[in-house]
Amino acid sequence: MQVTLLGTGTSQGVPIIGCHCPVCQSEDPRDRRLRTSALVEVDGVTLLIDAGPDLRQQLLRAGTTRLDAVLFTHEHKDHTAGLDDVRPINFLMKETLHLYGQPRVLNSIRKAFDYAFKENKYPGAPELALNPVLPEPFTIKGIEIIPVKVRHMTLPIFGYRIRNLGYITDASFIAPTEIQKLKGVDVLIINALRKETHYSHFNLAQALAVIEQVQPKQAYLTHIGHRMGLYRDLEKELPKNVFAGIDNLKIEL
Repeated sequence: MQVTLLGTGTSQGVPIIGCHCPVCQSEDPRDRRLRTSALVEVDGVTLLIDAGPDLRQQLLRAGTTRLDAVLFTHEHKDHTAGLDDVRPINFLMKETLHLYGQPRVLNSIRKAFDYAFKENKYPGAPELALNPVLPEPFTIKGIEIIPVKVRHMTLPIFGYRIRNLGYITDASFIAPTEIQKLKGVDVLIINALRKETHYSHFNLAQALAVIEQVQPKQAYLTHIGHRMGLYRDLEKELPKNVFAGIDNLKIEL
């Protein structure tokens, strides 16, 4: 099983036009982050988690030629706006691409990409199918997916557990019952926007507290904003089994 961190940044991430902070001016490629997304490959099945505005660049960089499904955490544009860029893979595979998410999320996608769901749609539009997800395990081509309920300020969103991988982004609260769903993972990927408190995302201390509860073998931070500071400084502050995410990093489980 392999997970690729396609993007580990945020719309509050780097580079920001006109910003002269050390991160936005950094020449270190580890400080250059695209919007958060991940690719999970397990038993010949390729799953994409979220499809943000940078998706085309991310899929080209990763050399992706196949997608079996897209899992959406929530409907915010930094996680959905790049969906149309699955179209070339759609054409290569000559198959309908299945999308999974909460009914509310899928309704938002249907509205934003209405041309892909019309009865008599324009030739060349992507072939997409919507699959509502409830807070209970489901399977995609034999791979069990366990939704993990988290809260993004007041918005209920999903993280996912896929075998020994836990993936959480944009969370600001996880209930103890949902923490239990993550126990036993080898790798936990979790959002940490910055060091200061934020109203709708975990800060670094809060993310580390969740990692301490889950006790994965390794943890990687994602959805990192430019106010987190330089990678070279951040890595010195983290516990030995916790790492700041790097775009296009491949993690073997």
